[in-house]
Amino acid sequence: MTLKRYLLGIAISTLFCVAAFFLVLVYIDPADTGIVGFVCFYLSLFFSFVGLFTLIGFYLRIWFSGNEIIFAHVAPSFRQAIFFAIIIVGSLMLQSFRLLTWWDALLFVLSIILLEFFFMSRSSNKSFRRA
Repeated sequence: MTLKRYLLGIAISTLFCVAAFFLVLVYIDPADTGIVGFVCFYLSLFFSFVGLFTLIGFYLRIWFSGNEIIFAHVAPSFRQAIFFAIIIVGSLMLQSFRLLTWWDALLFVLSIILLEFFFMSRSSNKSFRRA
């Protein structure tokens, strides 16, 4: 798969997820629906954020990196988009249950940051072992 097709697929998928999110907002009443409405809301919001943050992160990496291999930016931007979407949607879910406090949010963000550091060190160890 070429990079252009990959990015086009993500862009089209993101548009579908954003459309699904707005359809959930318009047609699903949270007072009448059970858990299914909330799952649809949070899943469509999560996938919309993942697609949007992947595209933004990928193009920001290309813009700041200069002349490098641009395929190397795909996996980290997708991984960081997932982590950032987890932080936002997880915080919204905690807030919807009235469980979000500043120290919970701080611990949640720090745990995601530590997870990202783990993946960064793991990928740097792989490149170090190859050399």
